[in-house]
Amino acid sequence: MIGGGCSAVDLECGLCHHRAMTSRERVLRALACEPSDRVPINYSANAGIDRRLKEHFGLEAGAYEGLLQALHVDFRGVGPGYVGPKLHADIPERGVQVDDWGIHRMWIEHPSGGYWDYCDFPLQHATEEEIAAWPMPSPDHHDYSGIVEACRYFDAFGLYVGGAGLADVINSNGMLRTMEQTLVDLITNDPAGLLLIRRRLAVQLETTRRTLEAAKGRVDFLWMGEDLGTQRGPTIGLDLYRRQLRPMHQQFVDLARSFNIPVMVHTCGSSSWAYEDFIEMGVSAVDTLQPEAANMSPAYLKKTFGGRLAFHGCISTAGPVATGTVADVAADCRQTLDIMKPGGGYCFAPTHALQDNSPTENVVAMYDTALKYG
Repeated sequence: MIGGGCSAVDLECGLCHHRAMTSRERVLRALACEPSDRVPINYSANAGIDRRLKEHFGLEAGAYEGLLQALHVDFRGVGPGYVGPKLHADIPERGVQVDDWGIHRMWIEHPSGGYWDYCDFPLQHATEEEIAAWPMPSPDHHDYSGIVEACRYFDAFGLYVGGAGLADVINSNGMLRTMEQTLVDLITNDPAGLLLIRRRLAVQLETTRRTLEAAKGRVDFLWMGEDLGTQRGPTIGLDLYRRQLRPMHQQFVDLARSFNIPVMVHTCGSSSWAYEDFIEMGVSAVDTLQPEAANMSPAYLKKTFGGRLAFHGCISTAGPVATGTVADVAADCRQTLDIMKPGGGYCFAPTHALQDNSPTENVVAMYDTALKYG
């Protein structure tokens, strides 16, 4: 038996040709909740563990593609490069880097590495007029000319456009306005906060549309996100989600559907409370799936939504990969595969970027287990 129940004579499954599928075939089958020769595999990591993994495999520091191949990763992302002017000045005397949206970041060291954390929140007290004048990158300031060539280069892989920050409101607006103020904006219909959301998403929507057009039909799915939960429960009520966020997200789902591609939504924390709405909207897959959060265990998700949503994630970056032994990691990953793999519809991936406190040997064991038992 292969891929959750396909026998060698099962012609419908398409696995009877006794050949390994391409990565693209695996990804497409998973997003369609169908079985494949093995579960597709994905990767995301912070800089420290990423560097150590490259050293483990004897790769140069910049050999990201080489690392993806060493880990048998089936996904690749494509997108345009920003070629416009720098819109916001860095603050070198404070070590603050400012991106083209105006988000401020400062490097924070910790015992196992470091990360860029958000600071200053320059639009926290901004008026509607100030937000209307806030410089933002234009869709015209992106170079779409290399999209077709990138699609050709990664033709064997499952290709996506976007990521966890596409169409995201609470997290991304929070980087400029604080999460607390962003939630107040949504609850009170604050004109300044809502204008910031509309301006950001309008740029993202048009940039995404042009990217999909440039890909000429080769992209396999759209990846977007919204952080909707804490570890214990929802961040906001379902009524607020439906009133404010769902119509905004629907624009991106509808865009993807106009290009005949499925949508995967990244949702941190306890977020399965929104999944019935996702299904109604036309979403095909959900990402992150932190098993320690309320109503997010693999068994609960598979039983409740299996066959109606595909799953991407479930391997906790705060679980055995970070805190256990190699044997613990292998057992945890295998248990998740045993639950999620049958019938198809599962993509093996960490719940978020693998953290720098994860021992190298544990991460290697994670991906070895996926390859061996997936």
